[in-house]
Amino acid sequence: MTQDEINRILQIGVELSSERDTDRLLEHILDCVMELAHCDAGTLYLYEDGMLQFRLMRNKSRAIGTLPPVPLKKEHVCALAYIEGRTLNIGDVYESELCDFSGAKKYDEISGYRTKSMLVVPMCSREGEKLGVLQLINATGADGVVCPFPDDMALVLESVASQAAITIRNVRYIKQIREMFHSFVRMLSTAVDERTPYNASHTRHMAEYCGRFIDYLNAKTPGRFSPERKEEILMSVWLHDIGKLVTPLEVMNKSTRLTPELRRIIEHRFEIIGLRGEIEYLRGNMSVVEFENLKRELDDARRLINDADAAGFQTDERLDAVKALSTKTYSDGQNELPWLTEQETELLSIRRGTLSDEEREIMNAHVILTDKLLSDISFPDDLSHVRAWASMHHEFLNGEGYPSHLSGSEIPEEVRIITILDIFDALVASDRPYKKGMPVDRALGILTEMVEKEHKLDAVLTRDFIESRCWESEKQ
Repeated sequence: MTQDEINRILQIGVELSSERDTDRLLEHILDCVMELAHCDAGTLYLYEDGMLQFRLMRNKSRAIGTLPPVPLKKEHVCALAYIEGRTLNIGDVYESELCDFSGAKKYDEISGYRTKSMLVVPMCSREGEKLGVLQLINATGADGVVCPFPDDMALVLESVASQAAITIRNVRYIKQIREMFHSFVRMLSTAVDERTPYNASHTRHMAEYCGRFIDYLNAKTPGRFSPERKEEILMSVWLHDIGKLVTPLEVMNKSTRLTPELRRIIEHRFEIIGLRGEIEYLRGNMSVVEFENLKRELDDARRLINDADAAGFQTDERLDAVKALSTKTYSDGQNELPWLTEQETELLSIRRGTLSDEEREIMNAHVILTDKLLSDISFPDDLSHVRAWASMHHEFLNGEGYPSHLSGSEIPEEVRIITILDIFDALVASDRPYKKGMPVDRALGILTEMVEKEHKLDAVLTRDFIESRCWESEKQ
């Protein structure tokens, strides 16, 4: 063996240990061993589901398609090498009785190829774990003529195959750990959404939109988002609402401005007002007209409170009516008391949504809690931005977002994308406590207004989002 070959073997070990993509790794393994062995063809099998599954083939002189899996029976040369864990070096398969080579001979007859020498090397780790088989065909000498594989080359390929097995196993472990981490993240996200019926599909929808939107942007500008960057954005989407795990349900689930307890208190108060009026009427201190007017006022007040409590948006007329109702008083025999307390009036006067300023602060704090929870996760380098991106999805370009009031270039492109997705799904969602889902066209109109009038969203990305129609599944 020459010094150049020794150096190449060492270099192959370094190259194999640095590769993390399974398909590229398998290609690299087969190319390297064929280069070392100076052979015309090679096949790589991996053990999966009780059989040797064909994964890759190289042939310098013929175009070859896929091959069927090999059963673990000793009449097959690959299976024999795998089962017994030993290298098989065959000078001429036509003269060998080691295995059944009728398949190779039949293929040769059809293709005009001549399979002669063969070297079959099991890929085994140092611990003895068998992962697959490398099969090399037709070694060529310096004169280009097919010849047997040298014995010392078999030893070299066993060493390389062992390194390859270790690398394949490590890559599989890394993939399994990564898949487990992704599953754990999806489980946490599902737990957040399942805490409340008003958030049941939000994150999953966003992840679906995001994947299709990134693909659309890549189709417009090839290579704009690498697979690793796309994965990092998707991970940020899955985790963007993780802080809602600890947001109080009475805030998250608040579908009306008044809590059920406050509604009961108001109704009880109105019953007292009505009963006191009836007593005064029976005592002769109130005329029948005044009593009828009181009952009518109470009915009107109940309707007003029902409307104001559940409205998605309070009109000026309704706000004025609530304010007027809050000035009305009744006597409990000792003191003059208001029909509506200051707290009840404040809640019924919320212009949009159902949350008070205090409750809104609690709800908005979910992004701070998201950052806090994610700070305890040790993300790998290729997911190092997830914590920041997930925690910034309520920031706006004009600085009016929260929690840090970032603006302009302080907000990364990835966050701008997540923000658009989050707002769009919130607008069209039909399961929110404080509003009905709106038609897509109207939601897109609001996104456009947030760009053109409010300067909150990225104009180019919003336009691309609208053009992409990424909220529509392929089936639609």
